[in-house]
Amino acid sequence: MKNFYLKSMGCKSNQFEGQITSEKLINAGFMEVNDIKMLNSGDFYILNSCSVTQKSDNEAMYLLRHAHFLGLKTVLTGCIAQIEKDKLLKKEYIDYVFGNEDKFKLADYLNSDLNYAVKDLMSETKFLPVSLNDTTKTRISLKIQDGCDNRCSYCIIPYGRGKSRSADADYIISEINRYEDIGYKEVVLTGIHIGLWGKENGESILTLLKKIEKETSIQRYRLGSLNPHEITTELLDFLQTSEKFCPHFHLSLQSACNKTLKAMNRHYSVEYYLDQIEDIVSRFKKPFLGSDIIAGFVGETEDDFQTTVLNLKKSKLSKIHVFPYSIRKGTQAEKMEGHLPDNVKEERANIIKAISKEKFKLFLDSNIGTTQEVLIEKRPDKHTGKYKGVTRNYLNVLLEEGEFNTLQNVVLTHDNLLYL
Repeated sequence: MKNFYLKSMGCKSNQFEGQITSEKLINAGFMEVNDIKMLNSGDFYILNSCSVTQKSDNEAMYLLRHAHFLGLKTVLTGCIAQIEKDKLLKKEYIDYVFGNEDKFKLADYLNSDLNYAVKDLMSETKFLPVSLNDTTKTRISLKIQDGCDNRCSYCIIPYGRGKSRSADADYIISEINRYEDIGYKEVVLTGIHIGLWGKENGESILTLLKKIEKETSIQRYRLGSLNPHEITTELLDFLQTSEKFCPHFHLSLQSACNKTLKAMNRHYSVEYYLDQIEDIVSRFKKPFLGSDIIAGFVGETEDDFQTTVLNLKKSKLSKIHVFPYSIRKGTQAEKMEGHLPDNVKEERANIIKAISKEKFKLFLDSNIGTTQEVLIEKRPDKHTGKYKGVTRNYLNVLLEEGEFNTLQNVVLTHDNLLYL
């Protein structure tokens, strides 16, 4: 029997695909271990990589070199493999390279002499449906879309994922119903750019959500990241009346300065999304509003950065995921003038992290005393042994009493809220 250890980096879609890849390998007779130290020489170390930043690329190469040093057979899949292709085989510490859709055939490939397969996704027009059968988790992801048609000046991911491709609505409905049948109470709709779902067929994410509301009885669903202009008034009107929707929005903002947004090739203004955030807050009870912000983008002056700081501070965001701008080879931004030193980018990122920390604490404090529906996880918290759960608005709670995989109403307190 062949043993393997699989590590997935990056976004929820990649994590979902990693789970499916593991399942397929196990079903084909491979044995998965949960610690690289449990592998023996000649076993497989599989890295399902992310290429969103240079840091993630560097981490991937470090992990592969380490696995090679241990005498393991190294398998690279994911976005780095899709983008860099066969040139990766020139590295002595990489034995196999398989693309983003090729990862689902790993069981066949690792039982053969083939060490390279990368499908051309730039010409692919059909979504590849893949099903996950895992019943160990409490909330499950469902990938409804892949690829991206946008060309943000900083982003390499379209070259790793191809054009936007949508899962068939009937397939999505059947998967949600199947998940409910095996005990899931919440599904997370994920993809590379879910706001583009249905675009190729003249449909929209709103079309899909109406179908989910009508044709499934899943108790909760959560949405992945959306661009501000994809959150329309019609979408908010619908979500406001939904009994299934979890009021958790993740806005892909990237900057809070209009000059920087234009340089990034993002097609909305700061004023637009600040008004939108106010609208969301007025419509929903304590909605969680997360966001992504890139610090130190090419040409970002001190005045530009201070504009971002001012706008983030006055926004009603709950939490901000920030990372320093990273040059990605082959992007438009790589060729722009005005790249900033790493220490400046790090310093600006740290300032935004501090803003995020303060905002998140204020958001947590504002939830104290409210009654929230909590989905209790299937296993106790590994640090405290208490019951652990997630509210509809994406807060983690620890409870002394409960029942695994159930929904219960909980009054939030300083003692049961996790201030992470």
